[in-house]
Amino acid sequence: MTKSHSKKADPVQDALTPMPALAAYLARALKQPLPAEVADKAKAHMLDTIASMVSGARMKAGSAAIAYIKALGETGTRSAVAGTRLYTSPVHAALANGMFAHADETDDSHAASLTHPGCGIVPAVLAAAEFFGRSGQDMLRAMVLGYDVCARLTLSLHAYDFRVAGHSTHTFGPNFGAAAAAGALAGLDETQCRHVMSYAAQQASGVACWMRDKDHIEKSFDFGGMAARNGVSAAIMVASGCTGVDDVFSGERNFYHAFGDDPDRLALGRELGVRYEILGTSIKRWTVGSPIQAPLDSTHTLVHRHQLKADAIKAVRVRIPHESLTIVNNREMPEICLQHLVAMMLIDGNIDFHTAHDRARMQDPRVLALRALITLEGDDELSRAMPSRQGIVEITLDDGSTVVEHTKAVRGTPLNPMTREEVQAKAMGLLAPVLGEVRAAALCDAVWSLEKVHDARAFTALMQPAE
Repeated sequence: MTKSHSKKADPVQDALTPMPALAAYLARALKQPLPAEVADKAKAHMLDTIASMVSGARMKAGSAAIAYIKALGETGTRSAVAGTRLYTSPVHAALANGMFAHADETDDSHAASLTHPGCGIVPAVLAAAEFFGRSGQDMLRAMVLGYDVCARLTLSLHAYDFRVAGHSTHTFGPNFGAAAAAGALAGLDETQCRHVMSYAAQQASGVACWMRDKDHIEKSFDFGGMAARNGVSAAIMVASGCTGVDDVFSGERNFYHAFGDDPDRLALGRELGVRYEILGTSIKRWTVGSPIQAPLDSTHTLVHRHQLKADAIKAVRVRIPHESLTIVNNREMPEICLQHLVAMMLIDGNIDFHTAHDRARMQDPRVLALRALITLEGDDELSRAMPSRQGIVEITLDDGSTVVEHTKAVRGTPLNPMTREEVQAKAMGLLAPVLGEVRAAALCDAVWSLEKVHDARAFTALMQPAE
């Protein structure tokens, strides 16, 4: 039993609530113009997430989600399933597209809140926009709102402590973010926005045992599919007349009493419209797990700066925060195995989507020989730098010399952002093999000019292969 489940109610604390500010902001979110930098960042994350969805449709989690959709017998209805020619209900399209988006380690992440916002929120935005007949501008504004609520929710619970207690920040945050975004697209008033948050709270769940998922299928549901499904369900239920508790965040037996351990109860409503969490969200340069981004940046820099040859390497020492060790240490999946990916970078000089997911190369004798030279350690200083996921790579060569690179700001993070051209290049590499070059380029163009899109369904059709 956790501390949060055994504590007594505090009437003074339980009277504190973010709900008035949050509900008011949700109800007017589609009328709130976005600053130019926020809109541009949202487009980049929209494109990055859709590219993850399209590529994910052909991975193991994608195949499992498609089989589930077909088993329901709902194909042929109104919502597009990315990377396929299937249509299904909005709730199940959100679920499938959410699983596609986190079918591997391609999607975005928000380090401070310990969430992957896009894989849960963007599929919910797309499905709700189709269902409620919304425009591209509406989608952008709802998406930004979703990121704000997602990050603030787990930050209010002290994300890292919440995870240590066994809860899954990666399910809680996107669950609320998807509900907020879908609720805004449903055109809910303030009272209804209160109710949609209550429906989100009732669906909030998740334990951190997803780390043990070897196939990345349940994990794709935990991170993306469940949140997207829950959010769209909540919005459509409330829009259809379902009512609920007016304030799930305060009063007797409230959300924070159930889950909080000295929570920051007002965080959800703080600085909405002033501080945008999407600006603090990262796009991955490498299509691999987040804790491996810094070591790969460091290794890539060393290989190209010093023209290193793999057969001249005597030893490799990699240091990352202690908190990340269990996530990436000698894992069975190539895209989250640090030693394997560093060895691949040393041999190939680069990592792309195909090589990051090539399981056969995990048995390549040359990769295995180099992997045996790699030592992975936790580092106190790097832990103190969290939530910045830094990494240090030290390579000793056969001649006894040593080269070191400390990556403090990973490429794609807010302190070292990818350019629009880099984001599009990554997206095209994921989209074109499924959609073809012409349709992939058309989808990219549509995202970059999303304010000009008047029909969400015409836009989502571009996520599917042409007839």
